[in-house]
Amino acid sequence: MNANFPKQNENTAGNVAGESSKISAGTTIRGEIQSPNDIMLDGNFEGKIISQSRVTVGTKANIKGDIICNNCDFSGKIEGNFFVKDTLSLSGSCIVNGDLHIKRLQVELDAKFNGNCHMISEEEFSRLTNSGKPATPPEPAKTPQSAAEPATTQQSQQRFSVPHPFGEPKKQNFPEA
Repeated sequence: MNANFPKQNENTAGNVAGESSKISAGTTIRGEIQSPNDIMLDGNFEGKIISQSRVTVGTKANIKGDIICNNCDFSGKIEGNFFVKDTLSLSGSCIVNGDLHIKRLQVELDAKFNGNCHMISEEEFSRLTNSGKPATPPEPAKTPQSAAEPATTQQSQQRFSVPHPFGEPKKQNFPEA
């Protein structure tokens, strides 16, 4: 998969001749969908959805897998991750169980989201999606336990210590109020 999508200006629809693919309610598909066009989904899907344009997921949709696209309007249910080059919009009716790797996020009241949110640049989007599979974050480094430190303290620190997938955030000095 090559997810290095061409840059689009804001006035471009991003799909070929205004075409879109639609999966209606009651339809179940398993596998991988790749399209240069918009994708509209109201059915059940298990696998990976890849669009070089917009993915629109309706309230009746149920997805188990990842969505990789330029923009996404999401109203359904998903157990999987989003990799969105620009904007992900979560409606108030959606249920998301997975991680977001996005440039921008718009969330309506009552949207349900359980996961991590990573704000990424276009370069990071390309890096994460270039191999066809989203990259997994590195495993946390294990530190040797000193004899003076109790085991429960170290276990507690390891359990809650999760490295940032794109390196440590830059520290900023803010003036005190």
